[in-house]
Amino acid sequence: MKRLTALLLALCLAASLTACTSSEPAEPSAPAGSSPTVSSQPEESIELIVFAAASMTETLNEIAQLYAAEAPNVTLTFNFDSSGTLKTQIEEGAPCDLFISAGQQQMDQLDSTADPSVNETGLDFVLQGSRLNLLENRVTLCVPPDNPAGIESYEDMARQLREGSILLAMGNSDVPVGQYTQKILAYYELDEATLASTGSITYCSNVKEVTTQVSESSVDCGIIYCTDAFSAGLTPVDYATVEMCGQVIYPAAVLNASQHPDEAQAFLDYLSTPEAMAVFEAVGFSPA
Repeated sequence: MKRLTALLLALCLAASLTACTSSEPAEPSAPAGSSPTVSSQPEESIELIVFAAASMTETLNEIAQLYAAEAPNVTLTFNFDSSGTLKTQIEEGAPCDLFISAGQQQMDQLDSTADPSVNETGLDFVLQGSRLNLLENRVTLCVPPDNPAGIESYEDMARQLREGSILLAMGNSDVPVGQYTQKILAYYELDEATLASTGSITYCSNVKEVTTQVSESSVDCGIIYCTDAFSAGLTPVDYATVEMCGQVIYPAAVLNASQHPDEAQAFLDYLSTPEAMAVFEAVGFSPA
């Protein structure tokens, strides 16, 4: 009788436990020590179009290789030319996410907050809050490897230009390096129009063309950036002072027509990191 009673109690207990159990299937348990599975989709591929001054060709191509490890989904497409040409292309509607100019004037001409005397037509291409002064360069006087005219300084250049005995290569007036050169000529009280009319000046559309003219000994001297001299293996014979042509600042900004403003800003931020700045400094740039 006691055994029968115990058996009945056991059966009742089992039935009670079955009724309290959820009918929903149980989630399979993860193996001990494993992390929950997270569904990951590959990041969307992004193409960033960067317009940059010709003097940044070598450094930005090197930095692009470094940035591939930071943002593997981002492809950088560069358009290198004179800042004046790039500014005109942007104004005419060329797709561009990020603009890096070799002079403030070209950036100001696209910035609605700039002095109206510079941005005369009120162009509004700069994404406000993104603009910064990225780099500083130096304006240098370079001569061909054999230096046939024996030019050792800007004073030598100015004296021989007055004599009409040398040929100087310089950038056009819409090119920042050309604008810096105009200031240097004015500093030495040299009349550019007269020099051009007597055949003492040859003009180039960007700083790379000036560098090529000097490297190929097509001219007696040329005024370029120290970074271009480094890249071309030329040794500067003199450096322009601030009094001669002012500071050479490279401003950069995301454009408000960018299709990828966040990614453009991320790349611009990267350009100020120690890793990227080391590449710039190796060729003669310095942080602005």
